[in-house]
Amino acid sequence: MTNKLIAIIQARMGSTRLPGKVLKPILDKPVLWHIVNRLRSVKKIDEIVVATSNQENDDQIEEFCASENIKCFRGNEDDVLDRFYKAANFFDATTLIRITGDCPLIDPDLISKLIDYFFKNKFDYCGIAAGAGVAKESFRGRYPDGLDAEIFNMRALTIAWKEAHGSLYREHVTIYIWKHPDKFELGILKSNDKDYSDLRWTLDNEEDYQLIHWIYEKLYPINPYFKMYDVLKLLKEHPAKLKENRHFIGKEGYEKFWD
Repeated sequence: MTNKLIAIIQARMGSTRLPGKVLKPILDKPVLWHIVNRLRSVKKIDEIVVATSNQENDDQIEEFCASENIKCFRGNEDDVLDRFYKAANFFDATTLIRITGDCPLIDPDLISKLIDYFFKNKFDYCGIAAGAGVAKESFRGRYPDGLDAEIFNMRALTIAWKEAHGSLYREHVTIYIWKHPDKFELGILKSNDKDYSDLRWTLDNEEDYQLIHWIYEKLYPINPYFKMYDVLKLLKEHPAKLKENRHFIGKEGYEKFWD
């Protein structure tokens, strides 16, 4: 079977801390547009799909996708694993990349590196070292929170869909996979130069939005596909900007995934 690599972006309007964040504007384009645009520069991805809920509030996301010729799938709001699995099936995926709608700074080069690392090592699952999967205090080699991306095969997703029970596993798609090393070949793409766990580039609060908006204002006009090291250089030149959302680091609630 020919491999079909699909990137699925989870997006919905119902964020509690920053409602409607995926359609908030950055340089006259919604956050979701920027995520799709950055993914489109990753040549190894065959198709990009936005997976949103079937709730009325998310009609806006479907309408946006239609206006931008972006494929959209709608499914269960709370059972995100079911929504993701059915979207993957609908578009005949053999390999999936999972992106969430709170990551407008995803790095196309890093995602390309993740894809190569996954296929070279024949993993069932591999994630960029950021976010909940590497939230244990002892882990070193993290990328900035907000550069999260995961790649896994349809076999692993199908097993998780069939076997995972409980709201924690159904809401977060891949937890069942990366918490069962006995069932799957797992990989983590670590940062080799240093640990960046002191950097928060995810979009979850107004302070996050202001920082990300500022980064785009500075870098996007120069290069729309600016990379992680471009952001690092910018923040080194403006260290005071790091303080704007730093107080959220460590309060993401990641500990619940490891209890």
